[in-house]
Amino acid sequence: MVAVLAALTCSHLVNDLIQSVLVAIYPLVKDSFHLTFAQIGAITLANQVTASLLQPFIGWYTDRRPLPYSLAAGMAVTLIGVVLLATATTFPSLLIAAALIGVGSAVFHPEASRLARLASGGRHGLAQSVFQVGGNLGSSLGPLLTVIIVMPRGQGAVGWFSAAALVAMIILLAVGRWYAQHRRDVARFPARVPSTAPEVGLSRARVRATLALLGLLVLSKYVYLASFTSYYTFYLIEHFGVSTRSAQLHLFAFLFAVAVGTILGGPIGDRIGRKRVIWASILGVAPFSLALPYADLTVTAALSLGIGLILASAFSAILVYAQELVPGKVGMISGLFFGFAFGVAGIGAAALGFLADRIGIESVYHLCSYLPLIGLVTSLLPELERRSAPTNVVR
Repeated sequence: MVAVLAALTCSHLVNDLIQSVLVAIYPLVKDSFHLTFAQIGAITLANQVTASLLQPFIGWYTDRRPLPYSLAAGMAVTLIGVVLLATATTFPSLLIAAALIGVGSAVFHPEASRLARLASGGRHGLAQSVFQVGGNLGSSLGPLLTVIIVMPRGQGAVGWFSAAALVAMIILLAVGRWYAQHRRDVARFPARVPSTAPEVGLSRARVRATLALLGLLVLSKYVYLASFTSYYTFYLIEHFGVSTRSAQLHLFAFLFAVAVGTILGGPIGDRIGRKRVIWASILGVAPFSLALPYADLTVTAALSLGIGLILASAFSAILVYAQELVPGKVGMISGLFFGFAFGVAGIGAAALGFLADRIGIESVYHLCSYLPLIGLVTSLLPELERRSAPTNVVR
């Protein structure tokens, strides 16, 4: 089980590394393709809305008809997107490449999240955090590797990352074989599989309302994160006059802090409860976010590290909370929340780009600084009362 979780985590690193490289080359393609901020936002929108629309349906389908080798197939689509991104010569081809990378991510996340839970040994928060930290570590490495590999050589060097996608495909084929064997074992020895899962003692209406509140919290987190992942380099360049290389290194530091914060949220939630982690991680960012637009470069760097570290712990806690809220539908819930997060981030990035073209990137950061205050709605989340009742098991 540890080997499976490690394989999923490494594959998540590659998946999100490629997503991050797409974002990290924005300054390069903005200059070479003469793009506006709105067009930069449209690239993010093509990438993340594609993933957003597909993930819930893929999760819903694989809850009913698990596809052991779908993870490797999804990574193959990502590989095609990377090759197209490296060779794109027009803005529409950039959009298609971004969309293909989004499709690969849409296939990967719900099924990989299900298998991470299956391999958790009951420590669901820890497993989700380990799985998530692979993705966030990949996201943090994207800008750094872009500086080292792509910036000196140009857009074509993006093709080097296709090798990482190919390695991830091989790893995921092995995971697929393990999952297929696991399903055969379950079919042969059903008595070995638990037949119950925890219910939470809430009415259907309360469950729906709680899911809506969780969605609002995801919105606040990912729109604010989109202001960093898509526009932090531009903010630093425009506001402080730093070089593109320096701005990319600052983005790497922020995303690395996100990776570190992610690993903390799950195990802490296992110990003290998901609600407390969600409360602290989203609302706790507000003092940092409100101060950031008024800080100098050194303080901005320090504040961004605090923001990444604290805010990142939220998603693992939110996801496991939602999985416990709706037991027996791990794939659907994972796909819904990953998809909603990607969609919100994509729409947010496009909207922020539109605003940046009209009111300036500095004004955008002033507006975004208030988003973490939405964390106040965490007070409305119920404490989950877990009851044992028959349901479908994770397969």
